[in-house]
Amino acid sequence: MTISRRGLLIGLPLFLAGCASTSEYANYGPIPDEPFPLARVPLEKIKPELRRQEVAYATAEGAGTVVVDTPARRLYYVLGNGRAVRYGVGVGRNGYALSGNAVIGRKAEWPSWTPSPNMLRTNPEKNRKYAGGLPGGPNNPLGARAIYLYQGGRDTMFRIHGTNQPWSIGEAMSSGCVRMMNHDVIDLYARVNAGGRVVVKQA
Repeated sequence: MTISRRGLLIGLPLFLAGCASTSEYANYGPIPDEPFPLARVPLEKIKPELRRQEVAYATAEGAGTVVVDTPARRLYYVLGNGRAVRYGVGVGRNGYALSGNAVIGRKAEWPSWTPSPNMLRTNPEKNRKYAGGLPGGPNNPLGARAIYLYQGGRDTMFRIHGTNQPWSIGEAMSSGCVRMMNHDVIDLYARVNAGGRVVVKQA
């Protein structure tokens, strides 16, 4: 790498000249040590505001709380001291979103997926073939991790999970669950514990 007369770095990889920071490339690099290895996320296809980053965040919620801001299509993991990790997420269509408080009932890596009774009823042609369950893997709609949300000790059937459709992040199109890029849900999964508090905001 050399420096020209104008002080510009010659030979610097072109991707570093874009908007992404070095930490973002580290966040979204390949993850080879998974049961189903993940490739690098092509950041040029992901809007900067949807990429994982630590941000200032004023909230009365305690450290360790997960806050889902449904209208903004953002999820925050509260760090405390006015800081949080912010993730871009996909959310449910109108009328298909969890509201209120929940707790993390359990977590699973590369979870299996079974369509809910409502999914079988509303879209039987698409979902009936999966009624017996779909094993975890790259073609599974729950992606690399799932965080199961409970209210009053009961499974709400809503999850925070990965996705094999990363283009859906930032959209409102799911059946109610909160979708994250697989790299992001792996990061969040490592931070949260069963029994942790989740707050879902609808307005």
